[in-house]
Amino acid sequence: MIRHCVFVNFKASVDDAERSAIFAQLADLKHTLSGVLAADFGPNISPEGLGKGLTHGFVMDFLDAAARDAYLVAPAHQAAGARLVAALEGGIDGLIVFDLAVA
Repeated sequence: MIRHCVFVNFKASVDDAERSAIFAQLADLKHTLSGVLAADFGPNISPEGLGKGLTHGFVMDFLDAAARDAYLVAPAHQAAGARLVAALEGGIDGLIVFDLAVA
């Protein structure tokens, strides 16, 4: 399984409704793309203070690397990703992506 972790810093002008809509669009991919096992979204609630300005994040679990790779090039993902990047402070610089192989 591949766990796709994305951590973001939204622009201050992006309200809760827009953040929720962006996350809902990404979550819908679970129902339209095969191999997406789970998707979870939310704000950083860590008490450690080590978020480096990243305020929200999500993880998506994929059956395998092939499912993750298909997701990356899917037009629905490209559209959702573009909407997300447009809402981030600094655009693409407002996010970190980290994928883990999970047994």
